Parts: sequence; C-alpha cells; structure tokens
Amino acid sequence: MTLRMVCLVLALPLLLLTAGCAKRPALTQVAAPPPTGTAVTAPPAPAPAPAPLAPPVTPAPAPPPVAAAPPAPAPAPPRAAPAEYESAPELAAVFFDFDRSVIRPDAARTLDASADWLKSNPSAVLLIEGHCDERGTNEYNLALGERRAKAAHDYLVNNGVAATRIVTITYGEERPACTERNDACWRQNRRAQFLTKRP
Repeated sequence: MTLRMVCLVLALPLLLLTAGCAKRPALTQVAAPPPTGTAVTAPPAPAPAPAPLAPPVTPAPAPPPVAAAPPAPAPAPPRAAPAEYESAPELAAVFFDFDRSVIRPDAARTLDASADWLKSNPSAVLLIEGHCDERGTNEYNLALGERRAKAAHDYLVNNGVAATRIVTITYGEERPACTERNDACWRQNRRAQFLTKRP
C-alpha cells in the first residue's frame, strides 16, 4: 500500500467527520403573527391641529334713524302794513310800568275783553303796536316796544286767539300819544295799541 493510499484512507474518515459536523445556520427571530380572529389596532392618529380662530367680527353699525320730516310751518301772519289797519274802539290800549313789558292786572282785564271780541269776529286781523316814553335811547326803546307788543300778543294767543291773525310792530318813542314832559304824559306813552283790518 502506498503512502498515498494510506493518507487517503486516513483522511477519508476525517472528511466524513468534518462533513457530518457542519455548522447550522443561525436563525433570526421574527415576531409571531397575531392570532387569527382578533382585530389589529393601529396606533392612534395624532390629534388634528385646532383650526385657527377667526378674528372677531365687528357688527356693522346700525343705520342712523330716518329723521321725520319737519312739521309744516304754521301759516305766517299777515305782513304789517300799518296804513291798511284802522283803530277799533272795541280794542282798548293796555299800559305798562316804566321800563317794563309785564302785563299788569288792569291790562289783563282789558286783554280778556279784547280776546272775546276777536273770537267773536274771526275775520278780523289784529296789528299790535308797541310804544314807549321818550326816556332811554332810540334803540333801547325800539326793543322795549317790541317786548310790549309781544307780551300782548302772547296773552291773546294764550286766551284762544290764533297767532296767524296777529301782527306786531314797534315804534319805540317815535309815536307818542302825549308830548308833555311829565310822568302823567309818559304813562300814556308806555302802551300797546291795537288796530284791525278785515280781509
């Protein structure tokens, strides 16, 4: 037997032994599938981000209220054209204290009678003249005469005479009833005098 053969005979069992003890491959661990019949729950989805807040809405301002049409003006009293008026004996003058335009009690009684006459004569239009004595400036007396005529006007209107039937004018100290320079004369000049016309 040759050496070669002997080596071969001896090497053969070694080869068989080596081939029989070959390494097993390593197993990797895999997760087991879930058991059948149970639902698989997915991880919860992240909560949606809240919607951005809308800016506050300011309500539109309310439209302004519609203004009512102004009432129709009362008919204007007739214009004062003194030449068209005449003295009426039924309407006595009323008198005032010095530098005053307040209706005195005696003047109130006279005006009450005048209001009654005017109400019983509805077509008559009245002109009230305001007069003063000569004391005071011209401008002051014109204003005072206007206040006296207005005081008589307001008294008559408050007693039922239509304001549209009354016209006022002031003469101040320009048309005195008496021209003497004493108190008795001045008392006669501090007056409201009445004239009428019929349409």
